[in-house]
Amino acid sequence: MAMAAVGGMLASAVIKLVIGQIHSTIGGEIKLHKNMKKDLENMKMTLESVEAVLSDAERRSVMDQSALLWLERLKDAMYDISCMLDDFEAETALLAATMNKIKMPRKMKEIQKRLQKIADDRNNYRVLPEIRSEQKQVPDIRETAGNVEETEIIGRTHEKLEILARISDSTTQGTTILPICGIGGIGKTTLARLVFNDSEFKQYSKMWVYVSQKFEMKKIGNILISQLSSESPISDDLHSIQTRLQDLFTGRRILIILDDLWEKNPSRLQELKAMLKQGEGSKVLVVVTTREKSIAQEIGSVDPFELPPLSDQMCWDILKVKSKFETRQDKERLEPIGKEIARKCGGVALAAQSLGHMLKSKTYDVWDSIRSNHIWNLSASKETSSTHEVLASLLLSYNFMPPHLKLCFAYCAVFPKGHTMISANLIHQWIALGFVEPSSTFSTLQLGESYIMKLLEMSFLQHSKIGYKYGKRKDGTLFIMHDLVHDLARSIMADEFNLEGPNCRYACPTDCSKTLKSSRNSPTKIRALYFTGNVSNSDAFSPAKHIRVLDLWTNNKHDLTVCIGQLKQLRYLSFSGGQAQINPRCIGMLSKLNYLRISSGGLRVLPESIGEIKGLLTRLPSESRLHPVASAAPDPAATGISPPGSVEYPATGTPLTIYLLPCKR
Repeated sequence: MAMAAVGGMLASAVIKLVIGQIHSTIGGEIKLHKNMKKDLENMKMTLESVEAVLSDAERRSVMDQSALLWLERLKDAMYDISCMLDDFEAETALLAATMNKIKMPRKMKEIQKRLQKIADDRNNYRVLPEIRSEQKQVPDIRETAGNVEETEIIGRTHEKLEILARISDSTTQGTTILPICGIGGIGKTTLARLVFNDSEFKQYSKMWVYVSQKFEMKKIGNILISQLSSESPISDDLHSIQTRLQDLFTGRRILIILDDLWEKNPSRLQELKAMLKQGEGSKVLVVVTTREKSIAQEIGSVDPFELPPLSDQMCWDILKVKSKFETRQDKERLEPIGKEIARKCGGVALAAQSLGHMLKSKTYDVWDSIRSNHIWNLSASKETSSTHEVLASLLLSYNFMPPHLKLCFAYCAVFPKGHTMISANLIHQWIALGFVEPSSTFSTLQLGESYIMKLLEMSFLQHSKIGYKYGKRKDGTLFIMHDLVHDLARSIMADEFNLEGPNCRYACPTDCSKTLKSSRNSPTKIRALYFTGNVSNSDAFSPAKHIRVLDLWTNNKHDLTVCIGQLKQLRYLSFSGGQAQINPRCIGMLSKLNYLRISSGGLRVLPESIGEIKGLLTRLPSESRLHPVASAAPDPAATGISPPGSVEYPATGTPLTIYLLPCKR
């Protein structure tokens, strides 16, 4: 599926976000000049009129370039309106106490003209309002709270028994490598999980390594070491890693899953095999999952197991379970439609799971519309038939998401394929970007957790395979995205995650030494930057004046916080600095922060002004409770730490970590 083919399908979610922002500005604490209030109300009505035709426009945009162009222009205007409102709020916040009314910003007239042109242009694309019968569903926090149990796996019992038989036939000592190969989404990882959890291996030391497209031999070795012992990683010496693995493997029975192997270089695959053949008197069983048969043949010590597609009946069985089909009163009427949808899944479990969850509680008309939806007919010229079908089914599931969940899902495209996401961090980033829908019943954190659960249920997120032993951290549960789901997220985001493109909004820079000014994109458009490497220069982020999310680390001892303090729209800041110098006053200038995480030996005091940031609670390393910064600082007698603004934190020899989290709203 071409990248640009579905790039317009995020427009309805973005316009919903901006309408909400305009509503908040009109009803906010700042007193507006009557003309400005009227202009904002007119703008809101215009957007609501445009919103009414977006469903048809998004449907047309998949095949119609003119509709796609219209949606892209609309979406770009929405982001500019959002930035204008942010600027207005920042510029007038200090004046509100001394002025009764604020005059309209100059940009308003320009944006009004631009928006009216876009609204008029919709007639040229023949997009029509659509009447929606679906009622908006309020997330039930009680249903989505708690841990997710692994759902029943359908249709792979025979395959598991065959793999166990092949492994049992291997020698009593040495290393056996059994590859499982098949197309993306067909269930290779699920089958490997069944083997991993089988009672036959209760007495084995078990390890799971997610390899991904970025093949790193040292990383694989260190993960194996960390799961067999409590030792620190061995940094640079591959020989030392192999020697340590030999010691750890000796005399043990070991089961290793190497999930999602992409490396094709035969010499590197031979090096991997050599690293796994360690330990005197050991029995090492290795199961490898890969899409490529050639990789399976190269890495295996026995013949690869080619995982066949599920039968249409198995796909229908999965779809029935996920949609709770047996509880429906109209199941006899729905069954022929459901079976036809199951046939369209192409034998791919991921497609059946996602569609099944989406169809749960939907009416007969919705089931029928899914069966005949135009998305099934998208060009599959660049994909195999099965891959095309699973992408089409995932896109259908995405299309039925509520607007705020669409934004939260699409945002995950910013991370590299195979990236492990931490639930708490991801939720706080969603909140900072305004993606979490306001509610008078639930806090934004509760809603964010419910979004995570929804994406898990739809198979759009998966628990990290590290999770068998190390998948939970103090700051949240670990998740990854299936490769095909990640492909979908990036196709929806189009060029909004590409730092080299003209419309980048959210980015994960690969070259952290590069300045934003050198990219084709206007830095002021960027709303989130997530750095995976060392940031040595403030030019890597400082031009992004409208940035809301900044996650970075540095080993530079120079003070980067002076430039960070100028980012007035910043809501989320995660800063890891070793011994980097930090100016507390600059942190205190970030009046809109709702999340702050600092890990640095260079921070010794918190500024008094941090108590004026209304949306924060603080959690200190020696204290598990949450304390409102502005009203209840930690008790010095309990923590050994005096109130913010007057205290030096005890020098422990390790970087101090402080978390500042949002209040319930």
